[in-house]
Amino acid sequence: MAEDPHHAYDSGARLPTFAELMSRTDGSPAGTAWGVFGQHDEIGTINLLDAKRVLAGTREVLLGETHSLNWRIDRPRKNAYRRTPRRVQLGAGNDFGRDDYIERLFLQYSSQWDGLRHIVLNDTRFYNGITPETIDDGESEALGIHLWAERGIAGRGVLLDVGRYLADQGSPIDYRSSFAFGPDVLDAVAAQQQVTIESGDVLLIRTGWCGWYDTLPADQQDELFVGDAPQPGVLGGRATAEWLWDHHVAAVASDNVAVESHPISSGPDSLHRWLIPGFGMPMGEYFWLDGLANACARDRRWTFLFTSAPLNVVGGVGSPPNALALR
Repeated sequence: MAEDPHHAYDSGARLPTFAELMSRTDGSPAGTAWGVFGQHDEIGTINLLDAKRVLAGTREVLLGETHSLNWRIDRPRKNAYRRTPRRVQLGAGNDFGRDDYIERLFLQYSSQWDGLRHIVLNDTRFYNGITPETIDDGESEALGIHLWAERGIAGRGVLLDVGRYLADQGSPIDYRSSFAFGPDVLDAVAAQQQVTIESGDVLLIRTGWCGWYDTLPADQQDELFVGDAPQPGVLGGRATAEWLWDHHVAAVASDNVAVESHPISSGPDSLHRWLIPGFGMPMGEYFWLDGLANACARDRRWTFLFTSAPLNVVGGVGSPPNALALR
């Protein structure tokens, strides 16, 4: 039985550092946040989005601007791992109205959240020690995306525009490469933008990949993402995991296939393994960030109210984010 997601964690409690997580001796794996948000917690770092963080987000709304962070549901046109969704319209010739549905709607296609059922730690446990047998039980709701949906994801958002920063430095990202940038670049972007990441922020990291992809002819789009085709992104591994945990972000999302550069490692040092089963931290992929980034660059303000309403799918592994940034 999951604890009440609204009351499982004392938001005034001190969070351990990554170094403390690495040196824990209580039987939980080193480097994990198991138990930090409660022995039976199932929502992870979303716990950090308490009332204070929601109010902090609302104070960033100064202009009344709304920016959708959702890419087209059928992008990318082809995916190496999942079939492309297709919209089907019903009711042609009907005098009353029309209906439609999405055929082959993978919950982790296009803009998406990776939920806490998505990745297992070292092939043994999911977040907070939940067993694979529990996750694979058809009656189990453990770690389901519905727990985030019931609570909602809202708070202060911060955009780090890595793509724009590197282009301004004369080193634009090669979008056909596996270029990886680490905490040093993230720190440099934050300093250049004069933005401070606060505990409980939702962090968005823009590479510019989605916007670049949309400029390509259809035939090049179809050829681009097959198998282990490269994509730039955040450096995988312990150093980036430590940086994200010690900033105590509530969630991290980017505009590429995996947040970390692609192809990703499936080994124990994958950023996915550190964040999802280790910290209980949501990872957002293929978020549409270009419109927001242009607005932020226009007035040199990189913070906003972030909202996301995942689909209320009981036991879901992932979901479209239905995400907005309000400025």
